[in-house]
Amino acid sequence: MMRLRLLPLAVLTAVLAFGHSAAGPPFLTDDPEPVPYRHWEAYLFSTWDRTPGGTDVQGPAVEVNFGAAPGLQLHLVVPRAAGRPRGDVSRSGLGDVEVGAKLRFVRETKHRPQIGIFPMAELATGDATRGLGNGRTWYRIPLWIQKSRGPWTTYGGAGWIVNPARGQRDHAFGGVLAQRAIGERLTLGGEIFAEGADAASGRGTTLANAGGYLDLGRGFSLLFSAGRSIRGERHDVAYLGLYRTWGPGG
Repeated sequence: MMRLRLLPLAVLTAVLAFGHSAAGPPFLTDDPEPVPYRHWEAYLFSTWDRTPGGTDVQGPAVEVNFGAAPGLQLHLVVPRAAGRPRGDVSRSGLGDVEVGAKLRFVRETKHRPQIGIFPMAELATGDATRGLGNGRTWYRIPLWIQKSRGPWTTYGGAGWIVNPARGQRDHAFGGVLAQRAIGERLTLGGEIFAEGADAASGRGTTLANAGGYLDLGRGFSLLFSAGRSIRGERHDVAYLGLYRTWGPGG
């Protein structure tokens, strides 16, 4: 859903901006900062995507991240998928399971951003004949950058998707996000995220998305976002999730 000429802008903006806070869900843009060593993150969430061709829902879905080593995070998402193509009946079942590993190879300093990669594989566990999966395992290979200053954070980057399924095509993606802590419990932010055409007959899309995190205490947070396309294929998207983190030292 993104043209290649947008990618350098996303990366450059991420490097030059500033801030520090949580990242990734509920946004589409991710960051290079892994879960701390021996710590855990868990999300119970749902996503919603409406297009002229119908509505797709992930949820309830479970995401688990673990700090396997300093600078290394292991990642797993197991979703329930549901969809209702326009003019057709609804269907639901297990979706494609996501696995990945986030590796930060440059630490942030006063004048240097942190940089990392977060390759993922979307395993073909969903039933593609019912519209619940891709039909073949596909891959995302992104590079993410983040720089911090005070209550602000900006992170972003770009990458490439390799999708060998019939009717699908390889394409670029990228995004940039800025957010700010509002007091001790609330963080709000906004992003621009774009992808190239993911199908031979499709078009790219650029999305504007806004959301945030509400700290509920005891390691729990409520995550939320909503947005829509501002260019290309029409999409209305939303995310709602409950997050918890725990590990040595609290």
